[in-house]
Amino acid sequence: MTATFSPGQLKFLKALTEALFDGAAMAITPDQVVANIAELFGKVGGTKLDEMRVSLIATEIALGPLFAEVDVAARVERIADRLRDSRIDLFQDMGRLRGIVYACYYGHWLPGDQDANVANPVHRQIGFALPRFRARGPGDVPITPVQGREIDPAHILTADSLDDEYDVIVVGSGAGGAVAGYNIAAQGYRVLIVEAGPFYPSHAITHHELDMIANLYKHGAVQTTTNRDFVVFQGRCVGGSSTINNGICLRVNEPGRTHPDAEDVLAKWATIGAPIDPAAFHASYDAVQAMLGIARIESRSGRHNGPHLINGWRAYANASSDPKDKRAIADWFDKNFGPPNTPNACAYCGYCNSGCAYGRRMGVAQTYLPQACRDHGARILPRTKVQQILWQTAIDGRREAEAVRLVLPDGANRLVRARVGVVVAAGTIASSKLLARSDIDGTGYQVSLNVASPVVALMPPGVGGDAWDEDQMSSYVDCGDFLLESHFQPPMSMASLMPGWFADHADRMKNYGRVHSAGILFPADRRGQIVDGKLRFRLDSTDDLPLLRRAMATLTKVHFAAGAIECYPALAKGQTVTPDMDIDAFFEAAIREQDDVTLSSSHPHGGNAMNEDSQHGVVDLDCRVHGTTNVLVTDASVFPSCIRVNAQWTTMAMAHYATARGDPFR
Repeated sequence: MTATFSPGQLKFLKALTEALFDGAAMAITPDQVVANIAELFGKVGGTKLDEMRVSLIATEIALGPLFAEVDVAARVERIADRLRDSRIDLFQDMGRLRGIVYACYYGHWLPGDQDANVANPVHRQIGFALPRFRARGPGDVPITPVQGREIDPAHILTADSLDDEYDVIVVGSGAGGAVAGYNIAAQGYRVLIVEAGPFYPSHAITHHELDMIANLYKHGAVQTTTNRDFVVFQGRCVGGSSTINNGICLRVNEPGRTHPDAEDVLAKWATIGAPIDPAAFHASYDAVQAMLGIARIESRSGRHNGPHLINGWRAYANASSDPKDKRAIADWFDKNFGPPNTPNACAYCGYCNSGCAYGRRMGVAQTYLPQACRDHGARILPRTKVQQILWQTAIDGRREAEAVRLVLPDGANRLVRARVGVVVAAGTIASSKLLARSDIDGTGYQVSLNVASPVVALMPPGVGGDAWDEDQMSSYVDCGDFLLESHFQPPMSMASLMPGWFADHADRMKNYGRVHSAGILFPADRRGQIVDGKLRFRLDSTDDLPLLRRAMATLTKVHFAAGAIECYPALAKGQTVTPDMDIDAFFEAAIREQDDVTLSSSHPHGGNAMNEDSQHGVVDLDCRVHGTTNVLVTDASVFPSCIRVNAQWTTMAMAHYATARGDPFR
């Protein structure tokens, strides 16, 4: 087996790690950190490993000759000068290596299960306890598994058990594919659901963050845009992103849950050529809600970080003179966890983004997929890529899908016939790529992102409680043109988003039990395009950057209104903000371009937009690809514009809208 990194690259990584922890006590050795980095990228493999190797070579060149040979103080000086404080885009991008190093320190895991990690030295250093060792009182939900919700392993196919033809082939098993697959199977069709990622039932999920992130995410959660300015988080496993997301469920423009001044999403779609039936679409929301048990979360599941945001917002809004702030919505999230107020309610272990090990998430892998298989005969083929849709000409001259070309886990190609049709639901990026490989024109344009960035707040000693001992995301504020969302992460993920360099970063992580955190979420509408298989995305300097600055400043002020003594916005330089500063002026100076701040998105949508005119969209108003008879697209890639809120529920509603109001193939 080829080594993950060369000896020279390993030596450089060790030298970089030693410098990034200068002035900080390390609970494990730099060699162990490097081993964790090699383990992560060894599991991710593929093009992302190749990119990492190139990045290491380039960064070593940028940091000057004999970087690994000079003393640590000299290395620190070079890193600060050439990476942390640089205004050169390429060097700023290289500086993001710090997040990988810190993540692979705080993501350290001893071989074995939670019992083997009771004395994990990194966890002890920051005062963190794994779920098994947390004290729970009589009013708490026990951290125990729920049984009986998972997909029957007998319904998971291999290359040997795969047949040569099915009625309908669904590409993707996430929010769009699972709902479509269930509805079509329930109509009597023999359905094959093809998933590029692995099958991980809840009992196979662990709290070993590094291992779960490497196995459950596209590119090990380090998928980026072409300019490396945005990290794009997408699940790559059976159940898709619904397996590793926070379960947030928001409708577009729901009265009482959406700011009254927010743009009407469905009305906007109608003006740009994509009118859909609002009543039917909300009926689709209702159907998904019934299947997933979507309901308001229990306040006990977000008992520290959740009230911090809500109470901070109320204090901030009470002092604000802006009428828009007075009309903002501050509330708890609706989620597909539990359901709430039942024995199966969320146990708020805080590991949502690496999968629920307790089966308490009502994701599509616990609802739509097992029922599609058990009740309606659908089958799932994991670890398999759909390379291309093959066509024949229908009697009316349109193209008609007749088969798909699969790439099996061993690399072999195989054709499987689709007697009735094909449903594409692999997510915005993968669906656009598949359609383009299948000779569909116009794919991958006008991609939107809900852009996120965190601000971490240090609380006074003894105030607020352990934010890590609860649901990762529990409350939100809809400010009209952006949202604020409470969130917290387990050690590995928190370290990657925690701003700061050298001893500053270590000091902030040592206060893990004293920090609270929230993030901004704002819509960047139709700014992106899929180019050569990757997302190219850039914020608009006139509209988006001012909104980004204002949202970050607002969240920082909300933290201070909640009692924070200092804040750490996710800026490349890792600056500290204190209450006595002119916060608006600070962000105006600190964020001059998108490279100056850590940005991410879990909600890419668009690229194969719905439009009644084939010149302006890829699919028609029934989600059928223009010019074809039997190919549907039922994921978020069909959204004509940015929906500004978490996309999970709306994606499922769109898939239901396309496949449950009648037989989509008749």
